[in-house]
Amino acid sequence: MATDRRASWLKGVLDLLVLSCLTEGESYGYELAKRLDEAGLGQIKGGTLYPVLNRLEEAGLVEAEFRAAERGPGRRYYRLTPDGRRALREQGAAWREFHRTVGHVLDQGDRDT
Repeated sequence: MATDRRASWLKGVLDLLVLSCLTEGESYGYELAKRLDEAGLGQIKGGTLYPVLNRLEEAGLVEAEFRAAERGPGRRYYRLTPDGRRALREQGAAWREFHRTVGHVLDQGDRDT
């Protein structure tokens, strides 16, 4: 159950996390998934990550560019747009406020127990 709950939480915030990962510069899907895993969020599979990247691109929050590789398959690199940076600031602030509110309610429950 804890894993299912964690997956639901992650699904609700993955767009925001991907935008945040792109603040330091462009990246490609596998590298983004690796960064999220190393941050402690677990493995994000391509079937989860690539629809998020496509949705962000369609919304104008990221731009993508395909680059051929000398060896192996080419990669699609993603970078934040100005609208993506603005969305990250706004949604990040909203997420932090939501997190504080949830924490406050949980703290009250802990005191009542």
